[in-house]
Amino acid sequence: MKRDITGIILAGGQSSRMGGGDKSLLPLGDGCVLDQILSRFGPQFETVALSANGDPARFARFGLPVLADTVEGYAGPLAGILTGLEWAAAGTPCTAIVTAAGDTPFLPLELVDRLAAAVGERSGSIAVALSAGRRHPTFALWPVGCREALRHFLVDEDNKRVSAFIERHGHVEVEFPVLQSAGQPIDPFFNINLPDDLAHAEHLLQSMTS
Repeated sequence: MKRDITGIILAGGQSSRMGGGDKSLLPLGDGCVLDQILSRFGPQFETVALSANGDPARFARFGLPVLADTVEGYAGPLAGILTGLEWAAAGTPCTAIVTAAGDTPFLPLELVDRLAAAVGERSGSIAVALSAGRRHPTFALWPVGCREALRHFLVDEDNKRVSAFIERHGHVEVEFPVLQSAGQPIDPFFNINLPDDLAHAEHLLQSMTS
């Protein structure tokens, strides 16, 4: 469990391809998508918060701090990352945050350890996850010291592209293996965008627990 890194689950997406609402609250297994994420992400930290806009009461049963964007308008995942960085810097002793998307129920159990190890002594660097050669920019370790540069990038430059900020900043990439369950490959960063994806996630979860 990392005591100097805070976990931030990015659940502020508009879910337009799912018909709106919170993808993280969609039913999955014995609970919802967020239950599954927390079962894998939560034990990696001492402190976890949820980045989400709107009425925080809908997440009350999880007992997590719910952080509304500090940037006006819908500015996408970078706004949630920035909010998480500013919250961690102001209210925790942590030196970095690790973010995870709120629609990815099979994220790696060793996500934080491997990202932190990749940064090593380069404390100002971002570490970003890859799988099957593809970068997953919302799964990354962000030093709290980059928050001012990120605010300038997002607000003053009006650039909302997560990968663009990573490219500008010093960073390392960490490859995570594709999982195998009952003979099926499972990308650990598989995300739920469409109703068919939710059905597939249910099938994969059953194969992992049977």
